[in-house]
Amino acid sequence: MAIENAAVNFSELVNKNKQTLARLKESPRLLLHRRDGEDLVLTTATRAEQDQTVVSAATRMLAALARRDPGSMELLLGILPDAFPWIRFLAEADVHAFAVELVDTMRAADSVGNSASVAQLLIAWEHTAEVHSDPELLAALTRNHDEDYGPAADPREGL
Repeated sequence: MAIENAAVNFSELVNKNKQTLARLKESPRLLLHRRDGEDLVLTTATRAEQDQTVVSAATRMLAALARRDPGSMELLLGILPDAFPWIRFLAEADVHAFAVELVDTMRAADSVGNSASVAQLLIAWEHTAEVHSDPELLAALTRNHDEDYGPAADPREGL
């Protein structure tokens, strides 16, 4: 049974810091809601290190499994739909590309201790699967467009 993370407002941490921090003995993490920014997660350094150790070990085991022999890649391809049900909308070649890219990115991310690139990869592939799950959207995005719509706006300009 998973342990639920506690949630408090950031002001509670500021105003009642000892009582709020004492909650870390009951819950592995505290979700801190903020009015003026993104929510934060508070945990102990020991727990954060343990989490990183577990993720790193799982990454190394997955990478070793995938590279052991061709049958291992088949095993990985067989279990991916259980972990990521949305890959059922991808073409077989894309599922293979996703598996290779996932393992390579997880290894690289683990080597620098930052999993942001793995999260981005998963989001991008999931969005690709969403497009493939909608025949009208897929047709609209893959048909030949004779018209040039000009340069795309820099998405950073809207930030």
